[in-house]
Parts: sequence; C-alpha cells; structure tokens
Amino acid sequence: MSAILAADVAGYSRLMHDDEEATHAKLTGLLARGVEPAIAEHGGRIVKCTGDGFLAEFPSAVEAVRAAMQFQSRINELATGDAEDRRILFRVGLNIGDIIVEAHDIFGDGVNIAARLESIAEPGGICISQSVLNHARDKVNFDVEEAGEQILKNIARPVHVYRIVIDPGRRTAAPKTEGPALALPDKPSVAVLPLTNMSGDPEQEFVSDGIAEDVITALSRYPSLFVIARNSSFTYKGRAVDVRQVGRELGVRYVLEGSVRKAGNRIRVTAQLIEAATSNHVWAERYDRDLADVFAVQDELTEALTTALAPAIADAELRRAMRKPPGSLDAWAAYQRGLWHLSKATADDDDTAEKFFRQAIGLDPTFGGSYSALAL
Repeated sequence: MSAILAADVAGYSRLMHDDEEATHAKLTGLLARGVEPAIAEHGGRIVKCTGDGFLAEFPSAVEAVRAAMQFQSRINELATGDAEDRRILFRVGLNIGDIIVEAHDIFGDGVNIAARLESIAEPGGICISQSVLNHARDKVNFDVEEAGEQILKNIARPVHVYRIVIDPGRRTAAPKTEGPALALPDKPSVAVLPLTNMSGDPEQEFVSDGIAEDVITALSRYPSLFVIARNSSFTYKGRAVDVRQVGRELGVRYVLEGSVRKAGNRIRVTAQLIEAATSNHVWAERYDRDLADVFAVQDELTEALTTALAPAIADAELRRAMRKPPGSLDAWAAYQRGLWHLSKATADDDDTAEKFFRQAIGLDPTFGGSYSALAL
C-alpha cells in the first residue's frame, strides 16, 4: 500500500515540436531544481521517468501531497517569466492503492488511477482521489475544489476527485455559507463518523460500518459522555468533510474518524480522535487483527477502541479545562480543574481542589460529580 504520484508535462509534444533542444534542457533543469528535491525531502522516490513525465512512490499520502504542492509551486515560480506558449507546467495525479513493486517499475490499479487523475488535472494543478483527501486533509494545510464522481478510462468504478487549490486567487468554487453552530452540551460530546473502507471491496463495507455502530453503542453506555446517534453521524458517509464543520453542525467537541483496510486474512483499523474546534489530534491508534471470525474481530476491535477512547476524552477535557482562566470556567471545567489538583495529593492542592469543586456546585447544583469529589 503506497501513495502514488503521476505527473506529465502539459502540451509536451507541441513544445518538443517547436524547439526540441530548448524544451529538453528546460525540463531537465526544472526536474533537478524543483521536482527531485521536493520528492527526496518528503521521503519519496522517482520510480521511473516517461520522457514527458515521471511516476513516484511515497510511504505516506501526507508527504506525497506536501511534495506535490511544493514542487508545483516552485515550478510555477520558475516558469513565471516564460512566454505563455513556451511555459512548462506539470499535471499531477495522486492516489493511494496496493501496488506490485519491481526493480524499475510499479504496477496495479492504484497506479492506473493516479495516471488517470493526472490526465484530467489542469496544467500546474493537482488532482487527488477521495482516499488521499481522507488521509491528508487534517495534516496538511490545503483547500480543495470538488470535481465530483469521474468515470476514468479503463477503471471499473467511478472515482471521487478533488482538485487542490494551489493559488487561492484562481479558485472557481463558490464559497460555502456556514450555518449557525449548535450549542455544545454540558458533558463531553463526541461524534463517531463512518469508518472509510480502504479495501476497495464493497463487501467489506459492512465491517467498517459495523465497527462504527458498535463503538457508538458502547460509548453511549458511559454516563459522562454525550454521544451523537448513528442516524446523524452517518449522514457524512462517503463525504469529504472538515471536522470543524462536523463539530458545528452536530454540536460536538470531539470527532472520531478512521479507516478499515483488509488484505488477505488480515484487517487493519486506524482511528483518530480530533478536537473539532481546533482540528488537533487528541489520540490515534492502529489495530491489526486476523480475520478468522469477522464478528469476533469486530467485537474485539470495538472493545479496544472504546476502552481507549473514554480515558482519551477524559484526558483531553482535563487539558482543555487547564487552559481556561478560572473566572471563565463552566461547571464541568471547574470540576476537571479540581480533579487535577486533587490528584496531586498535597495540602495546598487539596485546598485549591475544594475551591474548584465548590465553584462547580455553585455553577450547577444538579451535577453530582462535584459533590462526590468534594467529599473525597
């Protein structure tokens, strides 16, 4: 499983016909000054050159996106002074997929999709698949324009395509109008988004959906958490959304997202807990299991996820409370601050904890946690 980058020069045949030697020299210089350093810097390797382009492989979709944006920006800068009809610009396609590796080439459906994405990219632009967006959107600062479902040549299923906006001044998409944000509940709130099926096998959809549903059910048993129902969180299935948008629309502080990937008799589940307001990663984990009994594996993964999530949310709430000035605390935050001082087990911290617990009781006399903590 690799991130694949396919690139070629827009209008290369015309450029070579007009001035073969100058075009070749200019392309060699751009590769040496712009492309190759960016790919090496981000851990990629150029698998092969194709005359008017190249194929590169990265171990990470995040680094592939960063490299593509870096060298496209650099080449656009280097080509600024050239005449319009002599300008060399690359079109880039990015995809994630299983590949077959040989000494001087890579093969597979993932490579073919990357090549087809490159063919529909604009000169100087980057087209990415849904899987690339899912991996990189919260780790790399970039905007996208949605190109919708595309039927690509010799690719069996439609591919959801996005264009990375390198120059915001050239953006063509209409700006989105944001609705009013829902008020956050008093308790820590979380939305579990549908897990992305990375296997490319529609039959594995029930596994990814089943794990997400079971995690929602398990987390709902914690009285300290406010968990969004499946019918609301699953409206985002198959959509590329910003976690901040999810937080606003569902009124939650935390969003859990992830993916499920199957290879042979093994299954890999990745999950990330994100603070919606800041897009900061609170917790992340990866689980690998043998797929002998799919329902037993589903139960095991659900238990592992749930038992890790609840403490992670509690720890994030504590850190959030510690960032707030004492005068702006709500009852929950005051309670969390008190717990932090209580855990220090010193006389001074006990006195401070008592003040925070009494503050929490004053803010919300119906919250029982403050009373039991004060008794401690």
